[in-house]
Amino acid sequence: MSEATHNQDPKPLSDEELAAAAAMTPTDPLADAQAELANLKAQNADLADQYLRAQADVQNARRRADDEIAKARKFAVEGFADSLLPVLDSLEAGLALPNVTIEQIREGSEATLRQLKSALERNKVLAIDPPPGTKFDPHHHQAISVVPAEQEPNSVVGVLQKGYSIADRVLRPALVTVTAPK
Repeated sequence: MSEATHNQDPKPLSDEELAAAAAMTPTDPLADAQAELANLKAQNADLADQYLRAQADVQNARRRADDEIAKARKFAVEGFADSLLPVLDSLEAGLALPNVTIEQIREGSEATLRQLKSALERNKVLAIDPPPGTKFDPHHHQAISVVPAEQEPNSVVGVLQKGYSIADRVLRPALVTVTAPK
């Protein structure tokens, strides 16, 4: 062999050749078990760390949600109260006027009532005021009396007091008189 051929680096082994060589080399079962144990301990520590971080994230998210709910409850009526302030101002201004006539009081009261109705509607508070002949609905009406009438049985004859709902939830049912069943 020439010296040039003798000094060349041997060709690197492929993965298959390395695996075959490792399989032929006798291994120490204790060393293998210790290496596996060390590997599993590292994986366990990593998973435990991930678990603790996830738990902390969940607790932080829950705490933020609880804070948001508390703030929402605390300030839920803020918009509603804000829309009622002009009504309060009108009432105070009307009472501050000296020597007013009955007509002026009536005009001021009607204007203030319009303001109040507008504020309620802006906040989704709607009147339940069924016209005569409407079928009685126990979810929205409360029958105060039953009277004989020519209308269909169990229909509204008259409204004694309007009811109100907010966002499809009844705050107060309308007090109604209904027709007697035949």
